[in-house]
Amino acid sequence: MKEISSAEFENEVLSGGKVVVDFYSTECPPCEALAPKFDSLAGLYGSEIKFVKIFRQQNRELADRLGVKSSPTLLFFDKGQETGERLAGGIRRSDIIRELDHLLPADRVQEIKSQIHPFVSEYDVIILGGGPGGLTAGLYLCQAKINTVIVDVALPGGHVSLTHEVSNYPGFIDPQAGYMLSHNMSEQTKMCGTTFKVAVDVTKVDLNKLEVEIDAFETIRAKKIILATGTTPNLTGAAGEKELKGKGISYCATCDAKYYNDKEVIVIGGGNSAVEESEFISRFASKVTIIHQFDAFTANKTAQAKLMANPKIHPIFSHEPRSFRKEGDKMVAEVEDLKTKQVKTFSADGIFIFIGMKPNLELLREKPVLDQWGYIKTDDEMRTSLPNVYAVGDVISKKYRQITTAVADGTIAAISIAKELD
Repeated sequence: MKEISSAEFENEVLSGGKVVVDFYSTECPPCEALAPKFDSLAGLYGSEIKFVKIFRQQNRELADRLGVKSSPTLLFFDKGQETGERLAGGIRRSDIIRELDHLLPADRVQEIKSQIHPFVSEYDVIILGGGPGGLTAGLYLCQAKINTVIVDVALPGGHVSLTHEVSNYPGFIDPQAGYMLSHNMSEQTKMCGTTFKVAVDVTKVDLNKLEVEIDAFETIRAKKIILATGTTPNLTGAAGEKELKGKGISYCATCDAKYYNDKEVIVIGGGNSAVEESEFISRFASKVTIIHQFDAFTANKTAQAKLMANPKIHPIFSHEPRSFRKEGDKMVAEVEDLKTKQVKTFSADGIFIFIGMKPNLELLREKPVLDQWGYIKTDDEMRTSLPNVYAVGDVISKKYRQITTAVADGTIAAISIAKELD
């Protein structure tokens, strides 16, 4: 692998051959997560494909000319022409392999993959999930001199990293950008010595054997596992929703309602969470339009009565969203009248979606005992029903799901494990 500058780009990349280019930056957690994957794949594919790195901060003109807007970004070239899909952000090893394979004949790909040898790594504790609960557990375990690894399919931070600002986390007088709070938590845990394996493909989880397989070739074994996999908001499926998540579409009123003081907001949903959160949002917003697919709310009657008496809240029944888009500073929702099939347009300053959450348990072959909503049951030391398996954060059965409660869960689990392993 070779590091090049803008002056060398034409000769090293555009002069021909098969080349993959990594535009990276310093003080860039996604770049740090990518580096070992890029290095190992250079060892596998390097005889057929040239691997080069370009320091984006010192080669801005070239990056701008190529339309590289974030770090890291991988570009793939064949015979001087860019090909395949650009990869950016939390880049997975499997995605890089897919693009590299497209550059080579199938028989050569098979030869290269035959050189990949599975291996096993050993730790005291595996933390599956790098949100606030997992990061806190990692910090406490590290400080207790317990060999710990955090494994996450994304980058560390969980939902917090997508939150605009956090103003209710103790210790900060000024509101903190969600991504910075996540970054600081992650860096603190990393600097202590916890190992991070993030933006990976978790290909198997065996809670009986206390094993996690990542990227289909590394098996991680431990004495204890902490499940910190969090939750995923249910999506409407409407066009534009995924693209505007965190950019005008929010799933957390406690996190983001305060930023809509004297502004207009649209809420999608009609169950308990939608109705109760709409009432909370109305403390800040001047108008809340709540759009629900049924003829009446499905929330409890007390919450409904309180909402219907609120002059700021305007319910629209029998409508469903079909698309979301941004026009200037405004968010626009196109919704369909389910009775007349007419499509209507609503504009507001922000959109909140509350159609339920689901715990992230798809990776688990063996599941601990769950509550009636599918969340993991734990005892007061965060133990699950499975031996040596703990759970923390939003994935567990509890009343409140906040950053502070996840941090508390992680603290309790780590102290409990540290005492058992002492």
